[in-house]
Amino acid sequence: MKDTLIESIIQKEKERQDNHIELIASENFVSKDVLKATGSILTNKYAEGYPGKRYYDGCEYIDQIEQIAIDRLKKLFKVKFANVQPHSGSQANAAAIAALIKPGERILGLSLDSGGHLTHGYKINFSGTFYESSTYEVNSDGFIDYEKVLEKAKKFKPNLIICGFSAYSRIVDFKKFKEIADAVGAKLLADIAHISGLVAVGLHPSPVEYADAITSTTHKTLRGARGGIIMTNNEETAKMIDRWIFPGMQGGPLMHSIAGKAVAFREALQPEFQDYINNVVNNSRIFAEAFKKRKVKIISDGTDNHLFTIDVKKSYGLTGKEASILLQKNNITVNKNTIPFDTESPFVTSGIRVGTAAMTTKGFTGDDFKTLAKIIHKVLKNDDNVSIDVYNLLSKYKQNDE
Repeated sequence: MKDTLIESIIQKEKERQDNHIELIASENFVSKDVLKATGSILTNKYAEGYPGKRYYDGCEYIDQIEQIAIDRLKKLFKVKFANVQPHSGSQANAAAIAALIKPGERILGLSLDSGGHLTHGYKINFSGTFYESSTYEVNSDGFIDYEKVLEKAKKFKPNLIICGFSAYSRIVDFKKFKEIADAVGAKLLADIAHISGLVAVGLHPSPVEYADAITSTTHKTLRGARGGIIMTNNEETAKMIDRWIFPGMQGGPLMHSIAGKAVAFREALQPEFQDYINNVVNNSRIFAEAFKKRKVKIISDGTDNHLFTIDVKKSYGLTGKEASILLQKNNITVNKNTIPFDTESPFVTSGIRVGTAAMTTKGFTGDDFKTLAKIIHKVLKNDDNVSIDVYNLLSKYKQNDE
């Protein structure tokens, strides 16, 4: 029997995506080919293990798909070893950390309010529960001070340093992080979940030469099916990563998701993807500058990638939660986000994070983002009704058919 209830809710979600301006930096709109692969009959197949070494029969075609995904990923990032099975970025980080250090050893990662991630050592996360963790912070201007990171590393003596972030809008110097890690005898894990699309096309420096392991999601700037990946150039580390993904942390891989990843990796290898990422980064800079012209406080004073964080408490007298609710009522979706040295809780925050990847996929130009900054400014100042402005901006672009 057809499940009309779930079908109707999916249709409502489609309408929401069609009729909202999507600025959540962790989200994107995938191609029809990625949707087709992800929603395929591959969801029926159980395939514990790896290509050529499965614990179930009937995996001859599954093996081909996973190997294609691996080969494309290795080509995309110019690495020797890759694992495409992690169900999420968090599970990728869990496996990579376990492969690099032992339980109870020390992790040094960026603090959550400075733009770090839960899996970089946050106290209520596995990374802060099964490991001893400490944090480094950005400076008062919102930039990473590598000398301060070195000082903290020498004092804390971590076994692992994590770099790469969820809300840091400037270039990450992976070479300097490697020098810091070497100075204290630590391993280096680069989490490029947000910037992986930029790294793939050379618009952000690559950590491949410096990191012992690299993790990423596949659904942000890579514009693929939801999931995670892990990469390395070290054969022994690769073996440990594979072991920790399966049988260490996961059972059967999500083969429909891996197929969607494989399709996205092929798309990312095309010249058009370079153009897309160029537009994402240019749009982000234009968007940030449009706010700065209105005297709005941007953390780190701008952006070099696809995202930035607005201090809405200082700029508008609102909490991040209040600002995100106001924008949602006007069909603009963002997420509340902590800012450096935030006095509000992570459930309230003093900022909002915005990204340009999703709406650039929809076709937004620099001029559209200038218009959007004006609309958001009006909403947060609560001095105008903008529903018609949002409608006009969205109506310029053909909506997805699926």
